[in-house]
Amino acid sequence: MKEYKELRFNETNIQLKDNLVKGSILPEKISELNRTITIQENAIIEGPVYAHKLEIQNGEADIHGAVFTHLELYVNSEARGNVIFRKSVGSANTVISRAQECKLSFYSDINAKKISLCNAFVAGSIYGDEISLENCVVVGGVFATQTIDLNNCIVGTFNTPSITAAGSIYLLLPSAFSIEKINTPLTTKFYNLSLADLGSLYKGLPQDASSGKIEINIENDEIKTTLTDDEVQKSLRSYTVIGKVLAADLLDTDKFQNHFLLTAASLGSQLLKTYDIGMDVNGETAMLTSEKIRDFFFDVLYGKIEVNEMTGNFDISQITGKL
Repeated sequence: MKEYKELRFNETNIQLKDNLVKGSILPEKISELNRTITIQENAIIEGPVYAHKLEIQNGEADIHGAVFTHLELYVNSEARGNVIFRKSVGSANTVISRAQECKLSFYSDINAKKISLCNAFVAGSIYGDEISLENCVVVGGVFATQTIDLNNCIVGTFNTPSITAAGSIYLLLPSAFSIEKINTPLTTKFYNLSLADLGSLYKGLPQDASSGKIEINIENDEIKTTLTDDEVQKSLRSYTVIGKVLAADLLDTDKFQNHFLLTAASLGSQLLKTYDIGMDVNGETAMLTSEKIRDFFFDVLYGKIEVNEMTGNFDISQITGKL
């Protein structure tokens, strides 16, 4: 285990390397409001952080408290190793990471004007004006006031005026929303995982025959709704498989354990104990830890774990027998 040196400081700018910060890094006087905090490598901060700018040059970095920056939270593009934020992250301006080799994890929500992430896992939701995600997993929702740009991502849902999508996009919830039509090349694939047997996949067991991913046809599965009141009229487009989900919900979908898996993922480090979802293919207990859930969803995203296509067929007698 890496040995960390305890650090005490009162400088305007702080640099951390092989340091353990016992407590918070918060300004105590006006001159410290413009403080830049740089994590060079191998640092643990056990409390909350406020900085004018927070830069992470390299892992390992583990911040246990909430983080807020006035200007920017920036992860260096050459960063490697684990970078973990265990509580909420916010910025008055930007949160940016384009690091391809960094294992970046946010175990709660992110809120900033502009957010641009690559190879990141977000257990909560993302809120911003402009959001760009590449090769990312967001268990919660992606909510933008202006634009969203998705490239090869798994997200819970999204809601935005304008969205551009490329690669393979997977939704964990039945519906997603935009005001303008999705801007997407013909090669883009949309899938919904709300009826996939994620529990069995997580445990390495065979998938249920009635489960699977549902391909979304952006043209056919779009529902356009016009909302009006005395002063305003607004159109909203939803991309949904809710009809298929309502039919399938008459069957026993609890055995998929999707809700339990997603809830454990979204709560992240807030869980007071570690839960499991039974025995895996090796006869061992399948523990629901943040690290294992992260690896699982990225294996799905990159095709290492293959989700069956849902056939859309079911026996009507199975439904009538439950009514």
